[in-house]
Amino acid sequence: MAIDEGVAFRPVRIAVLTVSDTRTLADDRSGDRLVERLTSAGHVLADRAIVSDDPEQIVGKLHAWIDDAGVDVILTTGGTGVTGRDVTPEALARVRDKEIPGFGELFRWLSYQSIGTSTIQSRATACVARGTYIFALPGSTGAVTDAWDGILATQLDIRHKPCNFVELMPRLMER
Repeated sequence: MAIDEGVAFRPVRIAVLTVSDTRTLADDRSGDRLVERLTSAGHVLADRAIVSDDPEQIVGKLHAWIDDAGVDVILTTGGTGVTGRDVTPEALARVRDKEIPGFGELFRWLSYQSIGTSTIQSRATACVARGTYIFALPGSTGAVTDAWDGILATQLDIRHKPCNFVELMPRLMER
């Protein structure tokens, strides 16, 4: 696995959605971490929002960004646990066309290295919805760091070999 320096980097337009009943832009450390990581990597922050742990609000924001040609990827943080208010995976199920099960599996494997068996409480997941990638991450800074550094930094880089999500973008709407 390597970066092919012979291929030009292609910035991806990424929207960041924090799902929380308590966070604001002033104290959204996980959202801040994602914005810092994606912009440092050379990608474009397409938009950023915070919605409460309400499936209708999550689905509404996802649909708006999925339909926005200026958004290629959506990263959500929060709402992936097992409590009654954790509804992000259910919201993704309402908008997705195809699930990407390997993302959650790989995330939990990476997370296990940091937090051990507590990773079992994460329902991190990913999907494609009408040509837009959506990655649902837990709400902690450690979790979003593990996801970005361990998976997304390379999979959202067209130069990553042997393959990556970016090179598939033109074909996501094929029938």
